[in-house]
Amino acid sequence: TDTFQMYEKEDLVDRLLVDNSRRRKRQKTLNIRVIVGNPPYSVGQSSANDNNANIDYPALDARIRDTYAARSVATLKNSLYDSYIRALRWGSDRVGDAGVIGFVTNAGFLEASTADGLRKCLADEFSCLYVFHLRGNQRTSGEASRREGGKIFGSGSRAPIAISLLVKNPNAGERGRIYVHDIGDYLSREEKLEKIEAYVSVAGVLEWQQITPDDHGDWLKQRDSRFDKFIPMGGKYTDDSKLFSSQSFGLKTNRDAWCYNSSLSSVRQNMAGMIGFYNSQVEEFLAAHGGVEKARRESLVDSFIETSPSKISWSRSLKNELVNLRAVEYDASSVATCLYRPFTKQWAYYSRRFNEGVGQMLRFFPQSDAENIAISISGNGAKSFSCIATNAWNDVQLHFNGQAFPLYLYDEAVQGSDDGLFSGESTARPQRRDAITNSGLAHFQSVYLGESISKEDLFYYIYGLLHSPDYRERYADNLSKELPRIPRVRAAGDFWRFSKAGRELAALHLGYETVEIYPLTIEAKGVLTEADYRVEKMRFAKMRDPETGKSVNDRSAVIYNSKITLAGIPEAAWDYVVNGKAALEWVMERQAVRVDKASGIVNDANDWAIETMSNPRYPLEIFQRVVTVSLETQKIVASLPALEILEN
Repeated sequence: TDTFQMYEKEDLVDRLLVDNSRRRKRQKTLNIRVIVGNPPYSVGQSSANDNNANIDYPALDARIRDTYAARSVATLKNSLYDSYIRALRWGSDRVGDAGVIGFVTNAGFLEASTADGLRKCLADEFSCLYVFHLRGNQRTSGEASRREGGKIFGSGSRAPIAISLLVKNPNAGERGRIYVHDIGDYLSREEKLEKIEAYVSVAGVLEWQQITPDDHGDWLKQRDSRFDKFIPMGGKYTDDSKLFSSQSFGLKTNRDAWCYNSSLSSVRQNMAGMIGFYNSQVEEFLAAHGGVEKARRESLVDSFIETSPSKISWSRSLKNELVNLRAVEYDASSVATCLYRPFTKQWAYYSRRFNEGVGQMLRFFPQSDAENIAISISGNGAKSFSCIATNAWNDVQLHFNGQAFPLYLYDEAVQGSDDGLFSGESTARPQRRDAITNSGLAHFQSVYLGESISKEDLFYYIYGLLHSPDYRERYADNLSKELPRIPRVRAAGDFWRFSKAGRELAALHLGYETVEIYPLTIEAKGVLTEADYRVEKMRFAKMRDPETGKSVNDRSAVIYNSKITLAGIPEAAWDYVVNGKAALEWVMERQAVRVDKASGIVNDANDWAIETMSNPRYPLEIFQRVVTVSLETQKIVASLPALEILEN
């Protein structure tokens, strides 16, 4: 039943399953010209505890590597081995130089930056391509989610869906004629299906939009070529041609329930327990298979390990550690404060063995009191661009696949002395230096002659400019596919206005726990005690829609708990969006008691309030403070100058 596997190797059971083998061999010799299907969408298993990794197809994956991946400029290309992309590669090869493929698939390939090579190959291999985009992407939220409309397969998929008809005609005069039809905004599932039924066929769609790909291989939301003239913030460039000498994706644990918690004691207890269990697995594996060679141990590990999610969260890298028979020592000091999501801090356990990656975070914040600021920005593929400043570690998903750019870097500690060469008390301390490059600063100083611009001034200019609505709208398609590039504004006065605004915004976003509490109306039932400020899950109050008569969310009021309702929330407070969601919605989502289904681990926001902040009212007050942050951010952004760019 595995079509891909059928073409990987010859039949190994032809003598046992004669009829089945005969069918397989006959199919492989057929001159197939039409392939129709709905291939599955799966990049990989959701959890290594499942021991259900995707099957490898060496021959098929080699074709992807030599075509789609080879022509992609993306750094991470794992998603190119998704089952539906394998089906596209297999189907194109199977029909040869003439034929038609009709697939219902995930529509991610239309816009994903990692699919640039795939799109280039499709345009080269097929003479004519028709893609009916049905939308339905529910990996979005808020207005963006509502615009995507209903999910084509109901609860069966959160992905956007496309119907693609790909034609190979060797007699066609040209290749790569691409036609796309977008079904439209705000349509329900039923409305979409009615449209499909009415169109009947390709000929029934009169609104096909012909696409001419750009040099990047983009079909939709093509980039503004003027963007390439600006200096990049980072990336694979030498220091003399970019603004920041280093960047980082943030802490990536692959086991957040274990490595993060609102309670310092809980995260230490959880990690100590898991590491202890892992070490016991190492001892047992060593006793059972320590004498066999590594390749043999690799084949045995999945059947050996205990996969109870209440004891451990496995990942591929941790299994490799077990194969190498490496025990791990628990380190109680390897805990840092981390900005997990916008306006939400957690305690995080960091370890190169028990995290999938720590990035450059130890160079940004080597000690708990290390002075630094980093700008976290949206990564490639984000539905909308945003940024936020942090003065602590940040999670990789603080922004969608985000990157962080620091004001300072801390190089490896060196031996030094505070009291002179012969004091007898030598200390090791990391050496701090600027992260903005000398050439990056010179790039701006050269056009604002007579102005005394420091690297710190430039850092805040960048932060201010990244908030510019003009910048975000003008270069939205570029920002969804690549790291920001920073233009020089025409007037020195505007440079300073952006820099000043960036300082004010950073102070506001870094100080969200101490800004002025917005005076919401607190409707309380009875006299409140400290225990009454405990939060389980905030939710919107309800109101009757005057037009439809239906019950809808009342965004002017939030039910904090059974005794407290927060009223008088300004509508404008919901307009400050970071990482695809209103800042206040992040507070509502994260200031809660959350239980991980797999492990049973409890992450209780009230623990942070009581243990770390010594303030049971913290969840309520942080909501009020973020109202202030939201309104003040929008005031500052509204005061930014129009974006007038120096063209040379």
